[in-house]
Amino acid sequence: MKYYEVDFCVLPLTSDACDLLAAVAGEAGFETFEETGHGLRGYVRQSLFDRSLLDSQLLAFPLPGVSISYTVSEAEDRDWNEQWEQQGFDPIVIDDRLIIHDGRHLPTPSSLNALPSTLNIEIDARQAFGTGTHETTRMVCATLLELNIQGRRVLDCGSGTGILGITAMKLGARDCVAYDIDEWSVDNTRHNAVINHVGITTLLGDADILNNVEGNFDIVMANINRNILLADMPTFRQKMAPGAHLILSGFYTADIPLLTDRAAALGLTLVSQRETDEWASLLFSTAPSTGNEPK
Repeated sequence: MKYYEVDFCVLPLTSDACDLLAAVAGEAGFETFEETGHGLRGYVRQSLFDRSLLDSQLLAFPLPGVSISYTVSEAEDRDWNEQWEQQGFDPIVIDDRLIIHDGRHLPTPSSLNALPSTLNIEIDARQAFGTGTHETTRMVCATLLELNIQGRRVLDCGSGTGILGITAMKLGARDCVAYDIDEWSVDNTRHNAVINHVGITTLLGDADILNNVEGNFDIVMANINRNILLADMPTFRQKMAPGAHLILSGFYTADIPLLTDRAAALGLTLVSQRETDEWASLLFSTAPSTGNEPK
């Protein structure tokens, strides 16, 4: 996948200005940032970069007296998870029921004995997002643990490593369809499904590909940035069965009103929300079946 590398110069340079810059740039498609001596360096997929939105956000930057300029260059085409693949990550425990680990850092026998009913998921990330280390992934997994997944049909939108679909399958889902716009992610989802001994149908494309998928879903999950969620929510809604749940994450707490308003306009009811370190996750539902729906 092709990325732009964007260097932001922030004057005066403060942590508050950089935090706010990361938030507004995230709305323009940026996925990750690193600190520099003059501000931030951000990375954004070329296909998702909304430069006009970024410019308008910076013109209306809410901190008075702060000046922000930036330069854009094409990032080196490399494996963005290369360092992670070399180092891996320590096992992650979610709600004492789910352990996520890589192949280099296995759960200890003592931890498994202490949590005998815990689901054990191995993730081998290859140029894909979603190891469980990010707050948004953890929140979606925690929400899945609270739902009745047994026998349900699941849709994983923007699958990344496939961790969410794999979690749902291990919780008893009858089948899962996962799609992503990035072919590396689709391949990685398929790979991780195999090593976790679950079956997932993988598709390459954006939400429009759902027009070619038959039937509706009981659980729809999307851990993507705010703007894509707002644009794709009507499509998600069309693929939801009566009484289905929609789990959204990948956005900041400040974005909650926009997403809840959009969901309400589509006839979705807010069930619960989670917040961790300014990141948020929302759980919505459709109305239950009345028995009068068209066959």
